Amino acid sequence: MRFGVFSDIHANLVALQAVLQDMGPVDQYWCLGDVVGYGPSPNECVQALLDLDHVLVMGNHDAAAVGVLSPRDFNGEARRALEWTARTLARDSMAYLKAAPEQLTRGEILLVHGSPREPLWEYITNVEQAQGNFAVTENPYTFIGHTHVPLVFLLDREGHALSGTPEDGMLLRLAGERMLINPGSVGQPRDGDPRASYAIVDNEQMHVEFHRVEYDIPETQSAMKAMGASPWLMERIAYGR
Repeated sequence: MRFGVFSDIHANLVALQAVLQDMGPVDQYWCLGDVVGYGPSPNECVQALLDLDHVLVMGNHDAAAVGVLSPRDFNGEARRALEWTARTLARDSMAYLKAAPEQLTRGEILLVHGSPREPLWEYITNVEQAQGNFAVTENPYTFIGHTHVPLVFLLDREGHALSGTPEDGMLLRLAGERMLINPGSVGQPRDGDPRASYAIVDNEQMHVEFHRVEYDIPETQSAMKAMGASPWLMERIAYGR
């Protein structure tokens, strides 16, 4: 079976639509959280997911938008966007996001937004953080989001965490080593590449495919301008930072 894995849509419907079209048919979609926040189309992104056979784990922006976390815990730009999102979300969208669990398992695979030990908040950006998270879960493979950067952390036979950056089109073999795998961000990449990012898991061929896809950034920027987003938020999606 093939599973489409993506994270950090951040209410960027144009990017999400490009990802779904580029991905093609899969058996199920796995969303690693932050459906909303920053972007202009929170209800539309929720509806796009509801139209799919999918599972969702809660992200920190989702949690703040529905009152599980306080927007005061976020920086000024994120807080203002979250306050707008909370006012804009339809009741059904709010209920859908609020019902999302912080972690899910699919067979041997753990799905979480931030990290196994801090599902909503921890950014796994280096091998030290990865090492600590390998220690708190026994799952062979964990898919994470939150950083907006595609990354892979592997635990070698000596018990040391190693890291690598997957490129567009790369196949990662699932050959027994424990891994933390980040597919990057759909709606707001931060690795210097503005293209939307996602992955496909094939549990029969035992590999993960990493992909990037271009989308109409000016269209999203126009919608962001209409919602009153700051120029900085609009500019950063064009630079992938």
